[in-house]
Amino acid sequence: MQIDPDTHDRSLYRTMTGAVVPRPIGWISTTSEDGVDNLAPYSYFNVVSVDPPVVMFSPADKGPDELKDSARNVVDTGEFVHNVVTRPLTESMNETSAMLPPEESEFDHTGLERVESEKVTPPRVAEADVAFECELYDVVDVGVGTMILGEIVLVHVDDAVTTDGKVDVRKIDAVGRLAGNYYASTDDRFRIERPD
Repeated sequence: MQIDPDTHDRSLYRTMTGAVVPRPIGWISTTSEDGVDNLAPYSYFNVVSVDPPVVMFSPADKGPDELKDSARNVVDTGEFVHNVVTRPLTESMNETSAMLPPEESEFDHTGLERVESEKVTPPRVAEADVAFECELYDVVDVGVGTMILGEIVLVHVDDAVTTDGKVDVRKIDAVGRLAGNYYASTDDRFRIERPD
């Protein structure tokens, strides 16, 4: 099979999301200028730099010049929190993908508990084992999406997922997005020594 991106059909999207797997989920909490807390998952998410510490998420736009709530809130306020999705939070994460009006909070819709952040306004998901408080680093328009880059200003880590002061991948059962309605978790791990 060969796919020509110029055909602009869904097969390219399906191939990209089916082959670039698993994708980490950016579970992004923001607060609108009107004070409404928003929480939404994005599978176009990753680490960009360690110095400065920067992560990114990239929501598809609603339409021409119309950002999704999360992106709009970050552009307006300059802040967001990334909450790491683990296996026990998968159902709640999925519920926050519902299309709600901007004046309705996904925290309230799902019953997820908020906890105040320390350096930014948007709250964290209380049950998240790891959360990154971020300030806006840059915004890049890419085709039909908007890439939001955020500089990490504070990290919260539950001691239960650490060993010797480091996040232990054997203790944190992170969830990634596959394609369609499929997800994967890190509960099936293996180790390979890297060459010198």
